[in-house]
Amino acid sequence: MAYQILALDLDGTLTNSQKEITKPTLDALIEIQETGKKVVLASGRPTKGVVPLAEQLHLEDYGSYILSFNGGRITDCRTKKAIYNKILPADCAKGVYETVIKYAGHGVDILTYTSEHILSGIHSNQYTELESRINQMPIIDAGADFLDVIPDDPNKFLVTGDPDILDQIRKELSKQFHSYLSVYCSDPFFVEVMPAGIDKAHSLLKLLTSIGLTADEMICCGDGYNDLTMIETAGLGVAMANAQPAVLDKADYITKSNDEDGVLHVINEFMR
Repeated sequence: MAYQILALDLDGTLTNSQKEITKPTLDALIEIQETGKKVVLASGRPTKGVVPLAEQLHLEDYGSYILSFNGGRITDCRTKKAIYNKILPADCAKGVYETVIKYAGHGVDILTYTSEHILSGIHSNQYTELESRINQMPIIDAGADFLDVIPDDPNKFLVTGDPDILDQIRKELSKQFHSYLSVYCSDPFFVEVMPAGIDKAHSLLKLLTSIGLTADEMICCGDGYNDLTMIETAGLGVAMANAQPAVLDKADYITKSNDEDGVLHVINEFMR
C-alpha cells in the first residue's frame, strides 16, 4: 500500500520528553511533504497550541493540516480555513460549569479557549498552568464571569485537577450529559468535555473524504487513549513503544518510543 497521509499525535508521539521534534524527524517530515504526501498534526490541544509545531514542519507551504481539540476542528494550514468544525451544544455550558464548580473546594478548574487565551472558570491550578505552558497561551482568570465571557463557539471544555476528584467529576458529567457530550480523561489530571461523537478518527475521515483519500492510505501514530480510534481506523495504526497498554494492544505496528525517533522509524519503514 502506498501511504499518502500521516496523522501524528503530538505529546508522547511526535515530540520527545523535552517537547521537541528532533532534527532527523523534522527533516523526514518535510521530505515526505515535498513528495506530495500530507501530514496531519492531530492533537487535543487548541489550534493555537499546535501552530508552533506546524510552522516548524512548514505545513502551510505544503498544504498539510492541523486537527485540534481532539477532532473538534480541522484547519487547512495553507488557507487557514476550517475544513471541519464541531462546537459544543449552546445549552450545555451552564450545566457543565455548575457541576464542576461544586468541586471548587478540591482545587479543580474548568477551562475553555479563545483564539489567543485560555479562560479559567474557577482558579488556576498547577494543571491549568501546565496547559498554558504546553500551548504557549496565557491564562485569563475569568472566575465567576466565566459563562459571560466564553466564546459563542467553544470546541471543548477542559477540567483540570487531581486524578481522584477528576474521576468523580468525569462520572457525574458523563451520567448527566451522556446524550450529547463526550466526557473522558486524556491524562489523569485532564478531563475533556467534547461534543458527542467527536474523536480523532471521526474528523480524519471527514478530512479524507474532502481530499479524495481513503483510510487505507493513512498511517496514524499515537500513544494515548484519545489516539485509539484513529489507530483502529487507519490503514496502518501505529503505537509508540511508550504507548498505553490498550493502544499497544490495538496497533498494527509498534514503533520505537518518542525519545527514540519512533516517528522517523515509521517514515523510513513505510513512506520512503
